[in-house]
Formats: sequence, C-alpha cells, structure tokens
Amino acid sequence: MKQLFDGVFSDGKNLYTKNLLVGNKVYGEKLVKDDGVEYRQWDYHRSKYAAGLKNGLKESIFASGSKVLYLGSAEGTTISHVSDIVGEKGVVFGVDISEIAMMKLMALAEKRQNILPIVADAQNVKDYSEFLEDGIDALFQDVSQRNQAEIFVRNAQFLKVGGLGALSLKTKSISQANKKEDILADEKKLLLEVFDILQVVSLEPFEKHHYLILVRKK
Repeated sequence: MKQLFDGVFSDGKNLYTKNLLVGNKVYGEKLVKDDGVEYRQWDYHRSKYAAGLKNGLKESIFASGSKVLYLGSAEGTTISHVSDIVGEKGVVFGVDISEIAMMKLMALAEKRQNILPIVADAQNVKDYSEFLEDGIDALFQDVSQRNQAEIFVRNAQFLKVGGLGALSLKTKSISQANKKEDILADEKKLLLEVFDILQVVSLEPFEKHHYLILVRKK
C-alpha cells in the first residue's frame, strides 16, 4: 500500500483510508488488510473528492489532526473517509440542510466521535458560526445550488489564512443552458476574491458536468 497524501493510500488501482473503526463498514465498501493495518476502499464513483484524487488532484486538503468544515455532508459517504484521515485528534463539522440525510450522519457520528453533524443551510453561516470561532484548517463543499462559489466564499471566513479548500462545482445546478467552461470561468472570478486557485480538475467520467477546484485562502 503506497501513501499518496496524508491518510490517503493506493494499491495502484484503488484509493484507501486507514479504518478508524477496525472491522466497521460505512456504505458497503471493501475492507483490505496490509501489514496488519485495515484500510477502507474509497469508491471514487461515489465520492467527488475521491474522483478528484483519482483524476490527478496534486494536493489533498485533509490531514491528521485537522479541523474541517464539510458543507453538503449528505449521508456521510465521503465524510467517513475524511474522519479516517483527520483521526481522533481532528474533527469534521458536517453541515447539511436535509434532515433525512442528517439522521444517517448522526448515526455515523455516534460511532465516529470526530464527526459533528449540524442541521443548517450553508448559506446561513450565522446558524453554526458558534462552533467555528477558533477557525478551521480545511473547507470542502458539495452543495447543488445556483450560487455555489458565493456560498463557498461566504464560509471562507472560518478558514485560516493559508488554509486549503476544495469546491465540488456542479455546473448543471447553476445553468442548464450555458457551457460548463463558461460557468467555471464565472465561478472562478468569485473565488479569486478570497482565494488563490491552485488547480481545477474535471471529474469526468465519474461525475458529469463537475469540477473540483483546489484553492488556498489569501
């Protein structure tokens, strides 16, 4: 097993994270043991961040001990792997507006105590700002709204200067008519107000009309 980034591993074909809870699966993923260590296969067909890693993301925003704000956490497929990466000394604040999805995330958080679920609209940062007063090390967003970059920039207030972020941009949620390249260009202009853009990765063929935008806060 080769380490690609902090907490992210590969066997040459698939991606893995070290299982924080040995023997425990989250979404039916494959468990693999190597040199006495148990790894969870990270399905890049079900995780936009994993798809970005598979497609050549040059730097991972997550690290051991990190404090992470995850917008659009849904049922916790990707966030469970972030939980593996940040470990017991890290924490992942998972924000989602869907109470149904949050019920599953809360069940996951009962087992993985470094996940803190928050039922809130990512556009209304005041609803969860009290949890983030000390700042965060990494910001990730997977929210299917028309104003995706605007939401990401709004939440950047919690990110420490020099901190990394990644925006999963779904262009069809912004416009059904405009070209995805044009939408990307417009969203990048908004991001440049507070971020340096380090890389843009297409998520094809795993996710159509999606990009992963890697940024660093100015």
